[in-house]
Parts: sequence; C-alpha cells; structure tokens
Amino acid sequence: MHNRPTPLFSVITVTYNAAAVIEDTIQSVIAQTYHHVEYIIVDGASKDHTLDIVRRYQDHIARIVSEPDRGLYDAMNKGMAMATGDYLCFLNAGDSFHEDDTLLQVVHSLAPHETLPDVIYGETDLVDSEGHFVRKRRLSAPEALTWKSFRQGMLVCHQAFFARRALAEPYDLAYRFSADFDWCIRVMKKARTLHNAHVVIIDYLDEGLTTANRRASLMERFRIMVRHYGWVSTVAHHAWFVLRLLLKK
Repeated sequence: MHNRPTPLFSVITVTYNAAAVIEDTIQSVIAQTYHHVEYIIVDGASKDHTLDIVRRYQDHIARIVSEPDRGLYDAMNKGMAMATGDYLCFLNAGDSFHEDDTLLQVVHSLAPHETLPDVIYGETDLVDSEGHFVRKRRLSAPEALTWKSFRQGMLVCHQAFFARRALAEPYDLAYRFSADFDWCIRVMKKARTLHNAHVVIIDYLDEGLTTANRRASLMERFRIMVRHYGWVSTVAHHAWFVLRLLLKK
C-alpha cells in the first residue's frame, strides 16, 4: 500500500493596508480541507483595519507580525525565515486558493512520487474583486517545467509555484518589482524534480499594475533573463515576443 505524502505547507501572506481584500484570502486558507498548513501573515505596519481583521482569525494563524519593512520582497523574506513547512506558498492579500480542497487535490496528485518533489506547480485563474472568473492566465503552465522554461516569460504564476523550503534562498531586494521571477528561476536551477499538479491552484485578483510599474517590471525581467540566460538568448526571445504580438494584430 502506498504511503500518501502529507507535506506541511507554509502559506505566507504579505499585507499592507489590505483591509478591503484580506478577509477573503484568510478564509480561503482556513477553509482548506487539508489541515497540514502553517499560516503566516507579515504586515507592513498597516494604517487601516487590516490588523483588526487578521486578529479575528488569530486562532487559525501560526504567526502574525506587523512592523515596517522595505517593501513586498523584504516582507516575504521575513515570512520565509519564520516558516517551518516542507513547502513555501506565497498567497498575496486579495488572492485565494481556487477551491476549499485545492491543497488536498495538490497532495493527491503527489501519489506517484516516492519522495516529495522539489517544486509543485499548477494553473491560475484571474478573478475580479467579487471573486468572479475573468479569464485564464495568458501564459499557461507547461507540462514539464525547467529553469529554462522562463525564457518564454513567467509561465507559472508565483502564487501557484510551491518551492521546497530547503531549496529557497531569500528574494533579491535589488529587484523592486520582479524579484519573484528571479527567485523562481534560482529555485528551479537547484530543483531535481518539478511536479505539475494539473490543478487550478490560485484565484488571482486581476487589478493590473500601473503603467509605470509595468514598464519598470518588464525592464527588471529583461535584466533577470540576461543574468540567467545570457544576452543572445534573451534578445532573441524578445524579438520573437515582438513578432508574435505583431502577428496577432
């Protein structure tokens, strides 16, 4: 009889003035039918009612920290340092697990593995502020993921990418907008087994970055791709991105 794995998921939510959206995120975590979950909330000293809402659920939350930080990725690093689970799952305020049994589905998908894979990944749906489906993510998760896959862009949403904690290094704070892109590549470079759960894992709140941040984010991604894949490959892939856009018009 196969011994089904029972990994502990460290779910980390970073918040700052997120009173409008944090409750749905918390409820989606504590409603999970799979109970090997360590929930950590790292707040950046919110000035709204975020903490009042968080404290309502404190019996379900392993760690709550509220203090000033140096931005999103600094707060994520704090959460990672506190985590004790097998896997790290970064669930932003406003995002939710797709179903109440999402983590159970993910664990069931691990049955063929004798040991826990280094990375588990899946799909992402984009939803509006009411939680209604908007569309599938433009880039879909490949059947077989490797560190070279991200030459095509971020094919797996950061929230739907679960890394073994033992493999994860801190986010590089030199990147303000795309440190998650760099982090996922670095994790995958060290990973030996990457498992496609074939599950929609995350409902991602489709708010859209401001145009200024979007441009800065893309510039950072270009630098990250050059760092990991080299100039020639990165320029060639970007030329293809442009051509593909033109062909679609």
